[in-house]
Amino acid sequence: MLLFNKIGVKLMIAVSILVILILAVFAYFSIKFQSDILTAEVERHANQLSETIRQSTRFDMLANRREHLHNIINEIGKETSIRNVRVLNKEGEIIYSNLENEIGDMVDKNAESCYVCHAENQPLQKLTIKERTRIFRVNPDSARALGIINPIYNEISCWQADCHAHAKDKTVLGVLDISVSLKDIDETARKSSMSMLIYALIATLLIAIIIRLLVKHLIQKPIRNLVKATNYVAVGNLNYRISSTRKDELGVLANSFDNMTKKIAEMRMQLFQSDKMASMGKLAAGVAHEINNPLTGVLTYSSFLLKRAKDNPEMKADLEVIVRETKRSREIVKGLLDFARQSTPKRGKVEINEVIENALTIVSNQLKINHVELHKEFNKNITQISGDSNQIQQVILNLVVNSIDAIGSKGGTISIKTDQIKLSPYGIAQVRKATCPKGHDLMDEEHKINGRPSIKIKANSGNNEGFIHLDPIYGNHNHHYGIQFKKNEIIKLSCPQCNISLVDENELTPDCNAPAYKIIIPEQGVLKGCTRFGCNWQQWDVVDQSGEKNFVEIIISDTGSGIDNNDLEKIFDPFFSTKGQKGTGLGLSVIWGIVDNHNGKISVDSTLGKGTTFKIDLPV
Repeated sequence: MLLFNKIGVKLMIAVSILVILILAVFAYFSIKFQSDILTAEVERHANQLSETIRQSTRFDMLANRREHLHNIINEIGKETSIRNVRVLNKEGEIIYSNLENEIGDMVDKNAESCYVCHAENQPLQKLTIKERTRIFRVNPDSARALGIINPIYNEISCWQADCHAHAKDKTVLGVLDISVSLKDIDETARKSSMSMLIYALIATLLIAIIIRLLVKHLIQKPIRNLVKATNYVAVGNLNYRISSTRKDELGVLANSFDNMTKKIAEMRMQLFQSDKMASMGKLAAGVAHEINNPLTGVLTYSSFLLKRAKDNPEMKADLEVIVRETKRSREIVKGLLDFARQSTPKRGKVEINEVIENALTIVSNQLKINHVELHKEFNKNITQISGDSNQIQQVILNLVVNSIDAIGSKGGTISIKTDQIKLSPYGIAQVRKATCPKGHDLMDEEHKINGRPSIKIKANSGNNEGFIHLDPIYGNHNHHYGIQFKKNEIIKLSCPQCNISLVDENELTPDCNAPAYKIIIPEQGVLKGCTRFGCNWQQWDVVDQSGEKNFVEIIISDTGSGIDNNDLEKIFDPFFSTKGQKGTGLGLSVIWGIVDNHNGKISVDSTLGKGTTFKIDLPV
């Protein structure tokens, strides 16, 4: 994975850019604010200095003490922060200055803030500090300077002085001009800018590091665990669990993934089992019939010879082995016949609690012999179901016997609980009959999906034509495609027999706005689906309107030896047994077939050394 494709890197870069922008804006206004404050302070200081100089030179000006005035201005101009001090008359001539080479020069009245007093030849009586202040550079590469003018107004003492140098009607006699260097302020602003830039870079770096650590711990680590779990599941390890304890969104996602994987494992086990049962049923019927007759003959003659071999201990021992193994073979054949004879249940009203009690009566002696304690928790208000009571009793009996065998002679506990629950038909309801609008049968008994007859329809893709076998379980999408399609391609579907279109162009699916196909389910409405390849939308109006279905749930738990995790997926396979020579490996296969024929489902959960729990759900 490229570095810049990682979420953490993208988030770190985005936040860093955002932090830099925020700090840049903050730094700009902060430095500007500080600079304005310093400039205002310099203006105030320069104005105070100007007033001080004006008041200090007032009497010298009235007495016309030029030499004394020059000395005062020169002394003040020696201050390092003061650039120059000068006095201009009303014509703009510099008459006093700490820079002697400027004395006698004329200034431009339209520059250096002179215009505020000479605008339209109407001098102002009073000016604010802002109106008397200017900031300028002598040269483009020199430091800034702040200049402030202070008008010298005509007073009574001026026109009544002995010199009578000024007429009474004059308002402004001249201007005191002071220039102060802003070099220190500019240097302070520059240092503040550099400090702010360094702080911004350090803050950005720290925030980026913190975000990196947080992203690594809060996002990347759980995502890596999720990707790792996905890879395990992809190669078929459905027992892998993330087991996250976090309560945030990623924790919920991890737990949802675990639940999904668990459900997939259960569904896969049931689907595989259905296929195996269908194949083994045919095999078992033929094998059992062919073997049963020879076994009967072997058992009859070996039993006869055993009675005649009382005086021959060596032969008697050999014959006992033959008889014992022949009887065990006969039990295997009997199991095969039971397995092969699974047929459509003879349905009637079944009281589940009563059936369980009957089964427990049969094994009551075994429970006592093995010191097994029985706990019953029956819901007395559960509804009767439609089924074959004998077959259901056989299921309960086999499971209880298996639990007794797992507990052994040391004793233990078997718990049986019944209850009534509601389950959604989506993913459970099975299509058993399907036709086109003209009534042609679409069910394919030969092509089965997970042991169930599929729905066969014709499909067209461009110039190619083939068949699709739809999963008969509503909501499942394990379809078999006999033709290749492009991603998001709209498929043309029709009846394999009459070629009538199954697509309704006027009805669009809500998920992707593609035309919907319609398959008639006799006496059970219409099954609709999406014609866009890759879209899994389905709707079965009658089933959806009926809502959640009532199921009777039977839970049988024991405190036996448990089943190894690696064996859980195999326990329903024919001839697979954890009992060694004691079992035929057909009991759970028969159970699976009976439950499946009752449109129910069976699942198992077991921990080695702690016990096993079987859960059976049968529709009411």
